[in-house]
Amino acid sequence: MPEELNDLSSNLSLETERLRADLADLDRLGRNFGNTLTRAFASAIIDGRKLSDVLRGLAVSLSAQALNAALKPLGDALGGALGQAVPFAQGGIVSSPTFFALKGATGVMGERGAEAILPLSRGPDGRLGVSAGGGRSINVTVNIQTRDVESFRQSQSQVSAVILRALERGQRNL
Repeated sequence: MPEELNDLSSNLSLETERLRADLADLDRLGRNFGNTLTRAFASAIIDGRKLSDVLRGLAVSLSAQALNAALKPLGDALGGALGQAVPFAQGGIVSSPTFFALKGATGVMGERGAEAILPLSRGPDGRLGVSAGGGRSINVTVNIQTRDVESFRQSQSQVSAVILRALERGQRNL
């Protein structure tokens, strides 16, 4: 019984999210409609355009909005289908034997366990490689002045603490 409640709760959450997305789309369309009307009538008043021209332009604009809204599900479906047609376009893990096309033949990956698929990209130097994804480089300069070698040895823990604090600050800023 608790498993059925979990399934029902999960389905309800999914439907709630879909309803919220649909309401957000309707809200956006309503705003677009209102903005289009406002711009059309403002144009008639400010530019002195004929009402028939304004209404014609308004009809074209609203038709374009309606067409875009009607075609959105088709575009989403095609986008999703293409994303599934190339399942590892963004990379991924293959954990069981999987066949793939290989220059007129068929290859197999994941036959000996998990394998990673990593998209390659060109770096600023033109070399092709795996993108590290994200972080920027941070330069830290530490100046150390000591009287002699012995005082340098004695300050090693202080220098280590300064470098560690700089690294921690860098991690927080990523």
